[in-house]
Amino acid sequence: MTALTALLPARAHKALSALEEASLVERRPGGRYAMHDLVRTYATTTAHHLFKEGQHAALVRVTDFHLHTAHTADRLLYPTRQLLQPDPPTPGVHPHPLPDAAAATAWLQAEHVTLLATQRAAVALGRHHVVWHLAWTLDVFHYRRGHLRDALAVWRAALDAAAHLPDPATRSRAHRFLGHASARLNLHEEATRHLDWALDLAVRHNDLTEQAHTHRALAAAWEYQGDDRRALNHARHALDLYRTLGHPVREAAALNQVGWHAARLGELDTARDHCHAAITLYRHHQDIEGEAATLDSLGLIAHRTRDHQQALDHYRRARTLFRALGYAYEGANTLDHLGHPHAALGQHEQARQVWQEALELYREQGRDEDAERVQRQLVDLDSTLESIRPSDSGETTQNA
Repeated sequence: MTALTALLPARAHKALSALEEASLVERRPGGRYAMHDLVRTYATTTAHHLFKEGQHAALVRVTDFHLHTAHTADRLLYPTRQLLQPDPPTPGVHPHPLPDAAAATAWLQAEHVTLLATQRAAVALGRHHVVWHLAWTLDVFHYRRGHLRDALAVWRAALDAAAHLPDPATRSRAHRFLGHASARLNLHEEATRHLDWALDLAVRHNDLTEQAHTHRALAAAWEYQGDDRRALNHARHALDLYRTLGHPVREAAALNQVGWHAARLGELDTARDHCHAAITLYRHHQDIEGEAATLDSLGLIAHRTRDHQQALDHYRRARTLFRALGYAYEGANTLDHLGHPHAALGQHEQARQVWQEALELYREQGRDEDAERVQRQLVDLDSTLESIRPSDSGETTQNA
């Protein structure tokens, strides 16, 4: 309200109270206000008749308020992430105070639809830096919550905006994030195209950090296409670059990625060594998200070596950490993985429970191929149970 109207907080509060008394707005929990659709329509129509300078200034203040509050939220969610500072807000704009990561997540969740609309407004205003930085500040939230299609949409807009920005790194990053978002939705051709462009731009400008990030994204993209050998090669490139650059947390991420792909290729000693090195670095730097991801990889290694109980322990710890972070995307993956050692130990009901939960999350996130795969796992589980169910004669049929 203060950003929209440029009123001082006390006057803005008084205006809201008057609107509430007139039944033009309704107070909601958390200090939020809403209005009836008819009132909103009237307000929209009235706004179009405002003199253009006043309307433009109000929209600039609102977009700056949402961008800078989202930026604060992103720093709380991922404090070790590379700091990319947006342009200073318009004078008189005061971002909403957010004391901790829980408050940041709650604000982003409550304002998510508004933030997407804010980026669209910034596109219409030609505020290219706001368009790009909104995509950047929302990326961690989108990934953790599994808002994959929203991530794709905001990065497509950011790539268009990057063409108008002077820093070539914004174009490289936009291609990289758009490629990664495309890969998560199995848009393989689009993913590979954008990631190849990102890498080409990073090499052309001798940006080693961006090269390393893009190799990691390419590793993920090739995994989604089922090519773990190619993915492993990119992960190794990323690891070498991070070590050269002296980025220990990023090095840990690449170590874990090498370990994950090595495990999927059956190179279990290599996988174990890399994942143990990764989790040591993550714990030293108190990176809970990275620790959870590496525990998931260690679960796969234990499962592949038939130590199913150890696999359960790793996956359960990873699940606990992902839930504490509100990380629905990777949490769904870990639930999916957790079902396999349960099934291998004959714990069929437990396998069914975690796979059903993973299925629901995959469907919520629009991950159709993952959902179909887990649905097949549940059907196969039912077939297994049917084959071992005692017959009428009291005999048990063994599954072939």
